[in-house]
Amino acid sequence: MIKRILVLVIAIQLVGCAELQKVANQVSQSTGLSQEQIGNGLREALDKGIKDQVSKLTATNGFYKNDLVKIMLPEELQAVDKGLRKVGLSNLADEGIKVLNRAAEDAVKTATPIFVNAVKDMTFADAKTILLGDQNAATSYLQGKTTESLTASFSPVIKNSFSKVGADKVWSNLISKYNSIPFVKSVNPDLTQYVTNQALKGVFTMIEVEEKGIREKAGLRTTALLKQVFALQD
Repeated sequence: MIKRILVLVIAIQLVGCAELQKVANQVSQSTGLSQEQIGNGLREALDKGIKDQVSKLTATNGFYKNDLVKIMLPEELQAVDKGLRKVGLSNLADEGIKVLNRAAEDAVKTATPIFVNAVKDMTFADAKTILLGDQNAATSYLQGKTTESLTASFSPVIKNSFSKVGADKVWSNLISKYNSIPFVKSVNPDLTQYVTNQALKGVFTMIEVEEKGIREKAGLRTTALLKQVFALQD
C-alpha cells in the first residue's frame, strides 16, 4: 500500500497543474480514503497532540515537574546557581528555576488558538507530506506554521508572567545575592527571550511525543479515522 502511495506522490511532483487533480484522485482510489478523510485524520492527530500534551504544560508543574521540558538555567547563569548553593542559598536557587518554569506554564495557555488555526489551514498536500514523512513530520509542520506567531504571543506573556508569578522579585533578589559574593563576576541577565525559546521548545517536544506515539502504537489511535489514516504508513 505505502509503495503505491509513494509512486503517486512522485507522480504528482512530475505532472503539470492540469493533471494534479487527476493524480490526487488516484491517491484517494488507491488508499480507499478520500482526500478529505486523509486531511481530517491528520487534523485529528494534531488536535489530539494539542489536547493531550500541550494542555498538560499549562498546569502547575507542567514544565517544572516534566523532565522532558523542564527549563533549567542557561549556561551563562549556571555559575549563579552554583555560587548560591556554595554559600548555603540552595532554596533561593531552586526558587529561581521554579519561577522560570511557572512563567512558561502561564505563557503556553495562549498557544492553543494559534495551533487550532494552523491545523484548520492544513491542505491535502500538507497532509500527504505529513503522512508519508518522518515520525515528527506533523510536529515540523506546526513548527513552520506557528513559531513566528507563538514567539510573538509568548514573549509579552512571559514578560508579564515574571511579575505575575513573582519571578522578577525572585531573580532580582537572586542576582543581588550572587553579585554580593566576593570575587564573582557580576551578572544582570534578561531572561524573557530565553524562557520564550525554552517554552517553544517544550511545546513542540510534547507534540512530537504524541505524534510518535500515534505513529508507532496502534492503541493510541483512538478514533476510527485515526486508525484508517495511520494504517497507511504502517
